[in-house]
Amino acid sequence: MTRQPTSDPAGSRIDGPGGAAHEPGRRGSASAPVRRLWQPDEAALHGLAAVLVDCVEGGASVSFMSPLSHERALAWWRGVAEGVARGERALLVAEDAQGIVGTVQLVLAQPENQPHRADVSKMLVHRRGRRRGIGQALMRAAEAVARDEGKTLLVLDTGSAEAERLYERTGWVRVGTIPGFALWPQGGPCDTVFFYRELAPDPEAG
Repeated sequence: MTRQPTSDPAGSRIDGPGGAAHEPGRRGSASAPVRRLWQPDEAALHGLAAVLVDCVEGGASVSFMSPLSHERALAWWRGVAEGVARGERALLVAEDAQGIVGTVQLVLAQPENQPHRADVSKMLVHRRGRRRGIGQALMRAAEAVARDEGKTLLVLDTGSAEAERLYERTGWVRVGTIPGFALWPQGGPCDTVFFYRELAPDPEAG
């Protein structure tokens, strides 16, 4: 179902209704356009690694313990890039004047009895980009890509209270909380909240 464009293989902007690119910000806040990366290059991988390291240093529970080295983060992103190349994942990034400032993934490869579902994974925003609407822009773009890929159900989990508020504000349904599901980067148990979202067909698709 994955459809790679014939031009600009490195990345393509995610268009919303009327062809407008999904961009963060509420009422004129700083712009950080979102695009899908089909073939992340070295610069993109280093930028993604920097975002991941910053989020872990900032206390985000995103599978890694602190301290996380740039080299280890880079190796992890190389593995993600391999999944993107195989069509198992969709990788989206938001960029500002300094480079990649946020990212989110869709895990498209699912068991054969769940072809309609995708997992939203690693929604990360660098601390320099917080409170600019970038997380919301990434999530809207991820939903648009999921529709393009024929997905009708999305699932995610988070340990962040701020992310919880974003998801609830944008129509995600809270399922419940698992206490002590993971650890915070500096140690100590972290509760995790699970959400889902059913995707209606795109009205612009006709």
